[in-house]
Amino acid sequence: MLKNDFSLHPFDDDKLREECGVFGITGQAEAAAHTALGLHALQHRGQEAAGIVSTDGEFFHNHSAVGLVGDNFNSAEVIKSLEGHMAIGHVRYSTTGRKNLRNVQPLFAELGFGGFALGHNGNLTNAAILREKLVDMGCLFRTTMDTEVIIHLIAMSEHKTLLDALIDALKQVEGAYSLVAMTKDSLIGARDPFGVRPLVLGKLGDSYVLASETCAFDIIGATYEREINPGEIIIIGADGKTESYFPFPKTPQKFCIFEYVYFARPDSLVEGKNVYDFRKSMGSQLAVENSKLKADVVVPVPDSGIPAAMGFSAKSGIPFELGIIRNHYVGRTFIEPSDQVRHLGVKLKHNANSAVIKGKRVVLVDDSIVRGTTSKKIVNMMREAGAKEVHMLISSPPTTNSCFYGVDTPERDKLLAYRMDVKGMEEFIGVDSLKFLSIDGLYKAVGETRRNSGASQYCDACFTGDYPIPIADRRKDILPLFDREPVN
Repeated sequence: MLKNDFSLHPFDDDKLREECGVFGITGQAEAAAHTALGLHALQHRGQEAAGIVSTDGEFFHNHSAVGLVGDNFNSAEVIKSLEGHMAIGHVRYSTTGRKNLRNVQPLFAELGFGGFALGHNGNLTNAAILREKLVDMGCLFRTTMDTEVIIHLIAMSEHKTLLDALIDALKQVEGAYSLVAMTKDSLIGARDPFGVRPLVLGKLGDSYVLASETCAFDIIGATYEREINPGEIIIIGADGKTESYFPFPKTPQKFCIFEYVYFARPDSLVEGKNVYDFRKSMGSQLAVENSKLKADVVVPVPDSGIPAAMGFSAKSGIPFELGIIRNHYVGRTFIEPSDQVRHLGVKLKHNANSAVIKGKRVVLVDDSIVRGTTSKKIVNMMREAGAKEVHMLISSPPTTNSCFYGVDTPERDKLLAYRMDVKGMEEFIGVDSLKFLSIDGLYKAVGETRRNSGASQYCDACFTGDYPIPIADRRKDILPLFDREPVN
């Protein structure tokens, strides 16, 4: 797990960090332009860096940069330089590897099979061990990312075709991955056997599109076809022909339940269903579980708490109001983060709407609590605005464990819910009461009767500590290879 430096982000809203987003398209004359638009739609999944690799069937072209998509793919010259009918792209928030240009994806390599580009959303849990072995075999690594391990495994494979070498490589890795890859004549998508991270297939006319979320289809006018299945490798040829392979033993699906809670954009479809509806359902379930709570107004913590607050309000009958107004135009580091500015930083992003707060019993609704620092400041803001009572409801269970499958979470001892019980959290945040959605309530909100204790239907390790995939890289002698800190 990366060492986080929040001193660089004094106005961070204390959320779990996004993972990454991937996009690929084939059969389009302006493939790079479509890819840039798709990455715009996926920007919420990673804001550190962006990259695109394209091909015209003979040559590959690449542009990558640290920063936002709109800052780096906003000129006709850049898009024009990315020639070709096929392209893949990636937006990054690092989960392994340092934050520098050489770690920007997609990665590209000249293999025995020809040029090969690869973008990865997820995290390999045995990458450090594999990297150590590959280095001993003479492999030279250009990056500090787990993704590069896949490329070296393909290069070192004794199999004669790219497909067989890719299967050989993926059978050696453990962890979570949704991949988009590209050769000069094919677009490739793959999901790990557990299906932890999302990957969807769409169509734009006769062209095929792969993306982390369906919102990337909407921006280019593509239609949603289906989810790429867990354990599936799909190859889309230059002629538009698709072939699917399932080389792994069938494994119980463990899709990341936090995609419903926070990561996926509300207008995306997950498993064919609207994320916005799921989040409203979580709020409705919160109301069922807290039916005795008396209050005057329901206030969402923007923006991620809005759908759940709407669901809670509709079910409870307590009026919904925008009691916190968010400023969307705040940069992260435009002034020196002194202690005084740190204290005021939350007001640069959020400000109380005193007219609907003063003298009221307020229910604050948010999707999660990580460290609790921003929650504490927002509660204090409600008090200063004249709230009579402040109650906080969270539309997910307490986050008590770190994620090792592609989400950058703090070390476990930095998580407020690991350090304290609910009563202690109440006192730390300064609320009159604090309630979380139960784990069974979360499962009901996403369409299940309850969580199956023996074999849960989703990956919910951040809430339960039930890790479905082994975490081999937790060996303390291995962790430094990826600039990680040991995890307790």
